[in-house]
Amino acid sequence: MATSIDPDLLRRLRADIRLLNHGAAMDVFPRPYSLRDALNAVMPKGSGKHATARNLTPNTAKMFTTAAVDMWLRGVHSFLISAALTSVSPIWASVSGYYSSHYCIRAVAHLLGFFRLFSVRKTARLVLTAGRFNCDFSGKSGREHEIYWEVVKADAHFATDVLIPTSNSEVEHRDWANYADHLPRFPVFRPLDKETLKIRIKKISEIPFASPPTPSVKEGGIPDVDNVQVVAYHRVVRFREFLDAILVGRNRFWDVHRNPSWAIEFMDFQLVEGRTLHSEFTV
Repeated sequence: MATSIDPDLLRRLRADIRLLNHGAAMDVFPRPYSLRDALNAVMPKGSGKHATARNLTPNTAKMFTTAAVDMWLRGVHSFLISAALTSVSPIWASVSGYYSSHYCIRAVAHLLGFFRLFSVRKTARLVLTAGRFNCDFSGKSGREHEIYWEVVKADAHFATDVLIPTSNSEVEHRDWANYADHLPRFPVFRPLDKETLKIRIKKISEIPFASPPTPSVKEGGIPDVDNVQVVAYHRVVRFREFLDAILVGRNRFWDVHRNPSWAIEFMDFQLVEGRTLHSEFTV
């Protein structure tokens, strides 16, 4: 079933993207921590759990979108690493596959206007009201890995999306690799060559399923690498589909980054035709 994109979200994101089309598309990403620092600077002080910053500058507002695309690119990069480590290290193939999924969910959250400020334990939400950018700050508690999944799942565009579960149970892959003891399963280090990596990713992209698999780590077993990579790949594609639908047509900034030069040799972001999980967003 097609999902109609909220008109308010469309207006805000298209306003952000117009700001990004000034100058070279490769030079729009600000320095590290720019959005965090900008939001900390405008957040009203001593206002309790909830506060609103009025009239954010366009430069601050557009960083929600650059943060989203940057996080998605991180997800793509982590997926490539996961695929490359499939036989070299199942442990870290599963961890980087998990992070690919998480980065894609966090990218969607930023696109929806959410950003977590952990130093002050507040979640910022960007809105466009009467042509002006405002930002609400709420004192929502929880871990970063929980909050971003919650805000995406609560959004009407993704509430029924089976690729985004109610809870982020897949974090157990990260926890298992980081905190379990006695994991001496280290294969001989033989990195995949380029052709093998391309074949691996093509195989992942062509796996059809009616409902997404649930990656799990069994007691004393090895990580569920195949399922971790399958859902990560689908989430990488889902973000791309969502932003494509929002922008409708050519956009200099997104045209440059939707097919990253360092990834296009290995993946085309396509899925098997006729899959039942295809996301169809409309405007």
